[in-house]
Amino acid sequence: MACQQSRYRSFSSASRLQPQPSGVTIDESFITENKSTQKCKLLQKRRTLTGQFSMGGHLSPWPTYTSGQTILQNRKPCSDDYRKRVGSCQQHPFRTAKPRYLEELENYLRKELLLLDLGTDSTQELRLQPYREIFEFFIEDFKTYKPLLSSIKNAYEGMLAHQREKIRALEPLKAKLVTMNEDCNERILAMRAEEKHEISLLKKEKMNLLKLIDKKNEEKISLQSEVAKLRKNLAEEYLHYLSERDARKILIADLNELRYQREDMSLAQSPGIWGEDPVKLTLALKMTRQDLTRTQMELNTMKANFGDVVPRRDFEMQEKTNKDLQEQLDTLRASYEEVHKEHEILMQLHMSTLKERDQFFSELQEIQRTSTPRPDWTKCEDVVAGGPERWQMLAEGKNSDQLVDVLLEEIGSGLLREKEFFPGLGYGEAIPAFLRFDGLVENKKPSKKDVVDLLKDAWKERLAEEQKETFPDFFFNFLERRFGPSDAMAWAYTIFENIKIFHSNELMSQFYAVLMGKRSENVYVTQKETVAQLLKEMTNADSQNEGLLTMEQFNTVLKSTFPLKTEEQIQELMEAGGWHPSSSNADLLNYRSLFMEDEEGQSEPFVQKLWEQYMDEKDEYLLQLKQELGIELHEEVTLPKLRGALMTIDPSLDKQTVNTYMSQAFQLPESELPEDSDEKEEGVVEILQTALERLQVIDIRRAGPREPEPAN
Repeated sequence: MACQQSRYRSFSSASRLQPQPSGVTIDESFITENKSTQKCKLLQKRRTLTGQFSMGGHLSPWPTYTSGQTILQNRKPCSDDYRKRVGSCQQHPFRTAKPRYLEELENYLRKELLLLDLGTDSTQELRLQPYREIFEFFIEDFKTYKPLLSSIKNAYEGMLAHQREKIRALEPLKAKLVTMNEDCNERILAMRAEEKHEISLLKKEKMNLLKLIDKKNEEKISLQSEVAKLRKNLAEEYLHYLSERDARKILIADLNELRYQREDMSLAQSPGIWGEDPVKLTLALKMTRQDLTRTQMELNTMKANFGDVVPRRDFEMQEKTNKDLQEQLDTLRASYEEVHKEHEILMQLHMSTLKERDQFFSELQEIQRTSTPRPDWTKCEDVVAGGPERWQMLAEGKNSDQLVDVLLEEIGSGLLREKEFFPGLGYGEAIPAFLRFDGLVENKKPSKKDVVDLLKDAWKERLAEEQKETFPDFFFNFLERRFGPSDAMAWAYTIFENIKIFHSNELMSQFYAVLMGKRSENVYVTQKETVAQLLKEMTNADSQNEGLLTMEQFNTVLKSTFPLKTEEQIQELMEAGGWHPSSSNADLLNYRSLFMEDEEGQSEPFVQKLWEQYMDEKDEYLLQLKQELGIELHEEVTLPKLRGALMTIDPSLDKQTVNTYMSQAFQLPESELPEDSDEKEEGVVEILQTALERLQVIDIRRAGPREPEPAN
């Protein structure tokens, strides 16, 4: 017993001398001793207690009707309640006495607990040690129940060890939670201070604007008064000049009357005019009349002789017109003959087509009879999350192939939410750098909106900084800056799996293509710049700044921004923007709504149509390039031949752009490209299919029309 007391006192003093960190449990080395030593001590105690406490080598019986009495309550030995219980026992000695073994065990337990209570730093672990020893005594003495009691003890000991490990594991998380709480509080305070500063600035700006409005109103009132005054002056001046005009006309009439009177007076005063011989004048009149009669006769003769004659100039003109009409007639006859022949060929083709149609119709009936019926897509309404309303929204305007993609996305997203971990892909060279990891990676399970917001933040940061690193390296560094190095790999796998599933989401599919190297990031940047430039042009056309444009203005802006698009493409854009054939040019369009995005990053149909036209134009451009080269996809193409084909289909390309295309197609730096006249160009070759696939990655588009317009 003295040994036990010294052992607990030494442990208590050691625990007092060594301060324990808050929230950390005491090391098990201070609680339990070496198993062999403990076992020996327990055996020694058991023998001693067995020899002392048992009666004749056998356990003393105790009546069962006394089992209701409490052997040992959870009371301290020195407490008042305990003294009362002892006193009550002494006052009633006629009750059945407890077995000696039980009393000795209780006394032993009280002494051990009293020794533990003497220390000020005793813990719950130390308080359990006496109970362990008492339980060991029972296990050793009750041979029959020893296996059951040992299993019970081991179960409780295992659970206590598990709880201790769990507490140790949760302590760092508690400290981390406190640190994160402090950081969040600091951020909230900083944001509140910043908002307060912005609010004060906005209030000042509001007051300045109100003062400016008052000033402008005053200027408006003064200008209105000046305008009224000027109108009054203008009316007075108008009346003045009107009277001046009338007076001037009267003065001119008076002056003309005076001039005529002066001329009459001058003619009356000159005697030379009326002094000529009347006989001479009569003779002259007679000769003049004879000349008039002769001229009249000649004129009648000319009319009689040449009345039906056409002038030579008119004849030559009619002859030329006749010749032109004859040539047109010959041309039309030849065209008619060709059209007649084509008509006969088409009639033959029509008859063969009718036969093929009948054959295909019979085959179709046979296929419909034997083939699987078309799927009933309405069955998906009860399966897809969100019910019939969400399925109708997802299936609107989509064909069967697109509906299959929608179902795959829904199934994939459901499986993705069920996954707790992703298997690492390893460290192979074919594995992207941001996915190189071996082991299990936690699935962060973000929502689709969270993924879209994260991708938008990544694009903003990418466009704001200088592009010195590759896009995959930037993406992983961005995740490290956002979530820390410990969670960056988990977020990389989570984002990668999400964007790989959602092909119908424009932002996710483009980010996945850029991340995997299937598309250059310049394609995304150029497309965003094009959309921003189009919005700027529409804003400039909106003189009232009301966000509205007429359909005529909308058409004009599209043609000026995209001069190379055909009328059909312009009409497709207008229809995507809300124009209908029944609409008039005076209808107004809210052009700002065409460039909005929903919370999942999906653009409006107008912006989606722009992207579709861009991809179609790129495919058509590369198809024209292949047709101009005139070779098969598996054949090799030289650098000068590809350069010449590009300049043929797109003469407006400048040298820098052509070098960029050549560098991408042949995977050579622009500084190492040979010159046009260099003989080394013939040695640079590449498979045509490989070159076209590389050009498909970058932003390649037509710079001008294929045939330049002739100068006027």
